[in-house]
Amino acid sequence: MGAAGRRARTGWILLVGIIGILLALAVSLVYGTKDLQLSTVWQALFAYDPDIKAHQIVQDIRFPRSLAAALIGAYLALSGAIMQALTRNPLAEPSLLGVSHGAAFALVVTIAFVPDISIVGATVSSMTGAGLAVLFVFVLASASNGNVTPVKLSLAGIATGMFLSSLTSSIALHFDVSKEMGFWYAGGLANMDWRAVKVLAVAGLFGILIVTALARALTLLHLGADVTKGLGIHVQAVKTLAVLAVLLLTGSSVAVSGAIGFVGLVVPHISRMLVGLNYRFSLPVSAVLGSLLLVLADVGARMINPPFETPVGVVTALIGVPFFLYLVRNEKGRTA
Repeated sequence: MGAAGRRARTGWILLVGIIGILLALAVSLVYGTKDLQLSTVWQALFAYDPDIKAHQIVQDIRFPRSLAAALIGAYLALSGAIMQALTRNPLAEPSLLGVSHGAAFALVVTIAFVPDISIVGATVSSMTGAGLAVLFVFVLASASNGNVTPVKLSLAGIATGMFLSSLTSSIALHFDVSKEMGFWYAGGLANMDWRAVKVLAVAGLFGILIVTALARALTLLHLGADVTKGLGIHVQAVKTLAVLAVLLLTGSSVAVSGAIGFVGLVVPHISRMLVGLNYRFSLPVSAVLGSLLLVLADVGARMINPPFETPVGVVTALIGVPFFLYLVRNEKGRTA
């Protein structure tokens, strides 16, 4: 398929994906513990009356929650795509390489010593923890002979994630903040509000600007560092900016929703299947499909066991684990 055909195909996929997101958002606003009429939702959005309880439910609970789900899904998908390009590892994603665990560890330490921290402070703490986790994973992966391979990165990420997860649980138990951290362990969207949406929007704006600027370089980097250097691109600068984008996108997401896994693994693969390896096309498709997936997963989380709510991280794991096993099997087949 030529560039023009791929561009047209990407446009159609984005259009269909955006329509799907709007429909999923509508479903998310209508269905919940208390089902609402679509006309009621419409009035709550465009003719808000603070004296009507149904309007308050839409404006103060469901609408920010749905928008947060859409943003977090896009951010995690973009982060996964970036990490797969940086590491040339098809199994790379924030939760599998310890990034989410690093963010959660920093959060529990912060909550233990500063219980009343603001959501902005929690986001900064989360990004710091994610950054330290990334640094530790790369140092651990290169400890033997200096060569960082996809297998080493995966093993280092899994080991780091398990180590940080154990530390997080121990600190939470010692400082009696397990109840507060239970939300982050499972990954959930039940406590979303407009403050969370604002934090996501600001952090994501800078992250997406960086990703947009790096799209071409990431495509070349995915083909190999030697190709990238040969075309006059500063590989280290690209990697540094790309990691910064991951920290902004993943750190803000984990700070408000907890560790939601597998979105960053599944969606980039589907995007590349649809539009190829060119990151100028696959990144926007990843963002749209990630949004759609998490909004639908959030709706599913509310419908599995009503009136109780299943953590959305459980729903994404039900989708992601079989996909992960499928990828592992394919990788074994290629290397056999």
